[in-house]
Formats: sequence, C-alpha cells, structure tokens
Amino acid sequence: MTTPTGPLSGIRVLDLTSVLFGPYAAQMLGDWGADVIKIEPPAGDTWRYTGVFRNRGMSGQFMAVNRNKRSLALDLKHPDGKAALARLIPTVDALVTNVRPAAMARLGFGYEACAKLNPRLVYAAATGFGQDGPWAARPAFDEIIQAASGLASSIGSDEEPAFVPSLIGDKICAMAMVGAVSAALFRRERTGQGQMVEVPMLETIAGFNSIEMLGGHAFDPPIGPTGYKRMKNRRPVKTKDGWLTMLPYSGDNWCSFFEAVGRPELSDELGVRDPVLRSQNIDKIYDRMSEIGPTRTTAEWEELLLRLDVPHTAFAKLTEIGEQPHLAAVGLFADIDHPTEGRIRQARPATKFSESPAGLHRMAPRLGEHSREVLREAGLSDAEIQAAVDSKAVGVAS
Repeated sequence: MTTPTGPLSGIRVLDLTSVLFGPYAAQMLGDWGADVIKIEPPAGDTWRYTGVFRNRGMSGQFMAVNRNKRSLALDLKHPDGKAALARLIPTVDALVTNVRPAAMARLGFGYEACAKLNPRLVYAAATGFGQDGPWAARPAFDEIIQAASGLASSIGSDEEPAFVPSLIGDKICAMAMVGAVSAALFRRERTGQGQMVEVPMLETIAGFNSIEMLGGHAFDPPIGPTGYKRMKNRRPVKTKDGWLTMLPYSGDNWCSFFEAVGRPELSDELGVRDPVLRSQNIDKIYDRMSEIGPTRTTAEWEELLLRLDVPHTAFAKLTEIGEQPHLAAVGLFADIDHPTEGRIRQARPATKFSESPAGLHRMAPRLGEHSREVLREAGLSDAEIQAAVDSKAVGVAS
C-alpha cells in the first residue's frame, strides 16, 4: 500500500455495489485518491467469480474494477451487520450503491435514512431506469440497456439489432457516475449540503447514443432518417500484409491523399471537397479505399499517411495490446505483483492530474480482508467485532 495522492485524497466512500457499473465508478474514485470501503455480502460480489482466476473469488475481471478499495463483508439482513453499517455512514463523504432503491429502503438504508445519519452525505444511486418512470423497479443489465436505448439498433439496424460486444453501457454509466459524485462533492464543499444523486443507465445511454444517431430526427418534424451514414459504412482497410484504418478529414486532406496514391480523379468523382457531398458519398469512398488499401503494406501506408498528416493507425490485437506503440511508450499497462494472486496485468488510471496524480495504492482486496480494520476505525471494540464475526454478521478473510 502507498499513500493516495489523487485529488480526492481525504474523501471517504462507501461502495455498496457489485458487478461492473458501480464497482468501476467506485474504483475511479479510489484511483483519484478516495478511501473506498467496499461493502460485500458474506458470499462476496458475484463479479469475483466471473471470468478467469487463479484463486476462487479473485477473477481478473474483479481485480480490474476493485483496486484501491478495502473489503468489509457484512450481512445487511443481520441486525449486527446493519448496526455496523449505521456506524460507518456518519464517517464517510459519499455512498455509492447499485442495489435497487426499494431494496435499500427495505434494508433501512434508503437516502432519507442515511441523510439523517449524515446530512453531508452524497448518496449516489446507480439505477437501471430513472426512479420517476414506469420501469423504476425493473432489474437492468448491459444488454437490456443496449436494447432499450436504441444502441443495439444503431449497431445493427431496426430490422436486425446487434449488441456491442463489450459491457459498454455499464462502463459509460460508471464514468457518468464519477462525474456526478465529484460534482456533488464540490457543491457540498461550497454549501455544506449533501444530496441524492441518481445515474440511470437507460437515460444515460439513450442520451449518449442520440448525439449523432438521431440524424434527421433531431428536427421536428424529422427532415431525414435516423443514423449517421459514416458510422454504418466505416470499416477496416485491408493492406498487403494486415489491416489499417485511415481517415482523411478535410477536403484538402482527401485531395492530397488521392493525389499521393495516384488517383486524383477520385477527388471530383466522390465530391470530397464538399463536406455535404463527402458525407453522402461515404459508402463509395470506403469502397474505393478498400480497392486502394491492398496496393501497399501497412508500414508503407503509415509512412505515407504520417507525411500527409492523415489520421490513421494499424489495428492492435487484444493479445498484444500492451505492445501497442503509444500505449507501451506511456506505460499504460503494468505487470504488478498481487500479494495473493501473483503477477497480474492492469491498466493504470488514464487521467492525469499535474499536482495530485492518480495512482494504484491498493491491490484488489480479498473478501473481508479489511473487515476488522474498518470496523475499528468506525469505533467498534475488538470484542464487538469478534461478536459480529461469531454471529456471521461480519465476514473476515481466511
């Protein structure tokens, strides 16, 4: 462990979340310096057991979104577990949960109850659907949100929708949650007031997707179809020995490109000087690019495109992502020694702060690894902690 240096150093967060949306948000708060206490049920976060692991309960996926946290295992259905959480709430600045609000209220830890214990508390609820709507009580997972938000229709079509092969809804909403919690903490520093913050997945992803995908339906009445034609037509370019993506971005850029590859007539044929015509002809442009690509190797293309200042890159393989030239140079991925899980690989925090650097100061915890430590900090005596352990209200790492 090292001392946190991020801009949220000194902020304390209770993390009552599981799986991905909530834990990823809480981890970013921890990366930025917050002391994050992860409250888990006695069986642990189900994400512990998802994916590949050396030791049961410590999967790579779990460790990727639960570093910079301490684990306290509590049975919140047990009176002693509830009492322990109630002792913790007045000691923290924020509470993040993705337990459905009605369930949190039944446990006795809805916003109103927690605000009575700590009026300065920022209480952040990660929900599937806004609590002012008819779907408020429904459960939600990434694919449900991709489907209901129109994202799957954008990726495929209205006739045959398709999922993004990534838990993108969870991860985007986690980033929105970090911004929301930080903003609420900033306001609290000015006013002294805590508040309830809600980040609903469906509304967040539908708004995110609408930016370019509403297309002509951004006007009332609609003046064209939905979608953004370039998104539907863009595709990798096959080279002599691999794959490349390249995107001349202005009329001059396109003309310079076609001149350099010996096809100057395409500038007029495809109307690339006019951004409106260029957009209308994007399918034809990509067809020509697929013809031109195999005439050079990837390295030859990169040399030419750098000289022309055309945005481009070769494709990185997931198996070699740590060797991607830029990522390797900036040291995004690091091999680190976990005290129980051996050598693991993780991406460091990408955001940089010049005066208060984010960083990795704790490895992902074992279930209940810090139960005794955290409860002592909350004022419980060793005898009280042991009684709670004996009653199974508190779990500790073996």
